[in-house]
Amino acid sequence: MTESLLETASTIAPSQGRDRHWEWQYLDLMRQIWEHGDERVDRTGIGTRSICGATIRFDLSGGQMPLLTTKRVFWKTASREMLWFLTGETNIRPLCAQGVEIWTDWPLDRYRKATGEDIARADFSRRIVEDEGFAAEWGDLGPVYGKQWVDWPVYEPAGDGLYRKRAQGVNQVAEVIASLRANPGSRRHIIEGWNVAELDAMALPPCHKTYQFHVANGRLSCILYQRSCDLGLGFAFNMWSLALLTRMFAQQCDLEPGEAVWMGGDVHLYLNHASLVEEQLSRTPSGEARLEIARRPDSIFDYRIEDFTVSGYAPQGHISAPVAV
Repeated sequence: MTESLLETASTIAPSQGRDRHWEWQYLDLMRQIWEHGDERVDRTGIGTRSICGATIRFDLSGGQMPLLTTKRVFWKTASREMLWFLTGETNIRPLCAQGVEIWTDWPLDRYRKATGEDIARADFSRRIVEDEGFAAEWGDLGPVYGKQWVDWPVYEPAGDGLYRKRAQGVNQVAEVIASLRANPGSRRHIIEGWNVAELDAMALPPCHKTYQFHVANGRLSCILYQRSCDLGLGFAFNMWSLALLTRMFAQQCDLEPGEAVWMGGDVHLYLNHASLVEEQLSRTPSGEARLEIARRPDSIFDYRIEDFTVSGYAPQGHISAPVAV
């Protein structure tokens, strides 16, 4: 660790508001990983510092939302991704058409390796949007998140020991909504993305893999278990999306929002994110964001980005860092 980072970490004391702002949970975790995490070579070859197991809790009452204030989080981009998951879509074309590029690097990497063409990212995205055939060939991610959420495959006996895939799989999202309404005390309100049989067909196996909902005293909480978390870049989107999904489910089930509880398995920082870590640990959280949902759609699948308005969000500047593919 650099001397400047150590000096920065030592200047942040509990008296500065650690008990008053939820984001200290995040900054403390970042510092713990950077100073004490196990350094290892990872899938990307970049290397990380990692710990096993972490929890962050956030109270969603009063419209509060967990947007990091020590750097700008593009919450509309994260929201568009969540709405895309709920469609069951697996092709990046609808995302690229909205200017959302968070999934583009994986198809782009596959295209470059397969064709040898060093196409620019912007040109690749533009071609994905403009050319339906090109998008069909190069823009699909395989059966990632949304496919598992709303169309988990089911196979039925077809005779002679063979099985055929049912035309429509299990819509976990719809089933959990129905379960929350009919039997709120159940311990089976779970949406699972980790389909072992289809992991090899996915561009990236699900990181935020298991969501479990819990009802108590008319409030809906959700626990997310995330097997792998890039704390420097990915967490901000993951935490926002968890809270947004919980708010949407609560509205659909006539419940008040409770807590968003994030649980990380392998929680890590990439070694090439030193400047991000140093800069973010030098900042102090302040302010809070609140979300207003303009209407109640007919179903969980009918929300639009225009339904969401955030107020009170005044973050410090954006901090850029490279994405590991």
